[in-house]
Amino acid sequence: MKLIAAMSGGVDSAVAAARAVEAGHEVIGVHLALAANPQKYRSGARGCCTIEDSHDARRAADVIGIPFYIWDMAEEFHDGVVEDFLAEYSAGRTPNPCLRCNEKIKFAAVLDRARAMGYDGVVTGHYARTQIGPDGKTLHRAVDHSKDQSYVLSVLTIEQINGAIFPLGDTTKVDIRAEAERRGLAVAQKPDSHDICFVPSGDNAGWLRDRLGSEVGPIVDQDGNKIGEHKGAYTYTIGQRKGLGLTVPTADGSPRFVLKIEPVTNTVVVGAREDLAITTMRGERPVWCGPAVGSEVKSGFVQIRAHGAALPCTYYCDGALLVATLEEPLLGLATGQAMVIYDGDRVVGSATVCETQ
Repeated sequence: MKLIAAMSGGVDSAVAAARAVEAGHEVIGVHLALAANPQKYRSGARGCCTIEDSHDARRAADVIGIPFYIWDMAEEFHDGVVEDFLAEYSAGRTPNPCLRCNEKIKFAAVLDRARAMGYDGVVTGHYARTQIGPDGKTLHRAVDHSKDQSYVLSVLTIEQINGAIFPLGDTTKVDIRAEAERRGLAVAQKPDSHDICFVPSGDNAGWLRDRLGSEVGPIVDQDGNKIGEHKGAYTYTIGQRKGLGLTVPTADGSPRFVLKIEPVTNTVVVGAREDLAITTMRGERPVWCGPAVGSEVKSGFVQIRAHGAALPCTYYCDGALLVATLEEPLLGLATGQAMVIYDGDRVVGSATVCETQ
């Protein structure tokens, strides 16, 4: 097959590209330039789309022996990921930009361009697996559950899964680094990327204030009594306890937690920890990574954080909404997060949480 290897500049994508070549495929390496002015995005080893990363990706491609190109995806990234991030926080939700980047950039824009150029698919260094079965090609967890990235890939459509190749899904991270050493790849011990790549300082709240303003608003208890002030409701998230700056303590000294964010009135509502408990979540814009879910109630697992546990649940579709009910209450689920349904290690699909109960 003719494949495009998306090379971030890290060890995982470099080994994935090398394995694709070793498997006999015709491969070119591509690094995505996600900013028109790279200096405004993060520099250093903790990002995933920096100038240093592009140099590392080029050197890895040279070692592997494949052609290498840099694709300008700055406009697509800004419109599909950065603007979405701002809009979600403005609406009082807590988004996951890595999911949007996978959906809009790595497996939409890149795959579309690859196919337009006559290539069959895209190779990435994500830790996930695909399998061919009676329902076609399906998405599954990686063997190394500590590195599993099926959660952030759950936004892929069936068509995108058909065009995706994940060569690392059957290998642990330790073994990948050892393999990179054997292959002579300089990125073998490069630290993994962390944080949001387009927030240069890592200070999400400060970054948001610079773009959305810092209008002072009230922090209130559940009875509507003002007990503090904030500088932008969008800089808070459901379940937050630290950094609230409350001026009125509780009678027994117990902490308060953010229960609700009301962007229209620029108000943050706080309360007791037990008031965070939810048992049912509803998600909009569902995406199926296999057969679509209908109104029949099924048993499975739901995961609501990239590195969180998958929790036992029942799930079904109520019209355009995916509904999951937990066996045990969950504390502090923010709207805007992804709810990902699993059947064992298979990804059933995902949706964006729009309501909790």
